[in-house]
Amino acid sequence: MNNLYARDIINFGNVPIGISAFESVMPDYNFIQNKICSMEHNGQLIRLRKGLYVQPPSVTGKVISLELVANHIYSPSYVTGLYALRYYGLIPELVYTVTSATTGLSKKFVNKLGTFEYRRFASDYYHIGIRIQDGDGYSFLIASPEKALCDLICMTSHLNLRYMRETMTYLEEDLRFDMDAFFGMDKSVFEQCAQVGAKKTMIETLIKLIERNG
Repeated sequence: MNNLYARDIINFGNVPIGISAFESVMPDYNFIQNKICSMEHNGQLIRLRKGLYVQPPSVTGKVISLELVANHIYSPSYVTGLYALRYYGLIPELVYTVTSATTGLSKKFVNKLGTFEYRRFASDYYHIGIRIQDGDGYSFLIASPEKALCDLICMTSHLNLRYMRETMTYLEEDLRFDMDAFFGMDKSVFEQCAQVGAKKTMIETLIKLIERNG
């Protein structure tokens, strides 16, 4: 491939690249799809899903952000649930599936980087508590710690947290949550989620715990 084209593609760094981006940097190049397949075969690209790729660290010198990748694989979406709680250091367990919230259909994608799951939420609930997190030359969308916990509760089947004792057991034993951080959380986010989200009673129990220990 022409060195100019190669340099332009490398300039994307660890940001996922769609077909239109390849076309913009290689306007005179015929059979772009064939070239993309060749680059993937040679380890210059990692396929994320049909029509979407990212360059490996061996090419760019930059670490791939799974959070940024998750935002791009399926949108609109933001990273949430166990993965977000682990990202913030609120739970000790390693999390291997990147879970995201979306207003679209629930979906699941598996590629060389891992498993990416998307869970559907209603629009009025979805837009609460989303943060723009800055990385090394890029930004991605992720739930605030409070919203990530609410999302996890809403996504977990057969969870029944009607009482404070049950909720404490869930946080301390099931999640091994950083309880000092929990008691310092912004209860206004929980209040917003309780107003429009599912599992209102369970989220209200989180509020009661914070108020009791505040």
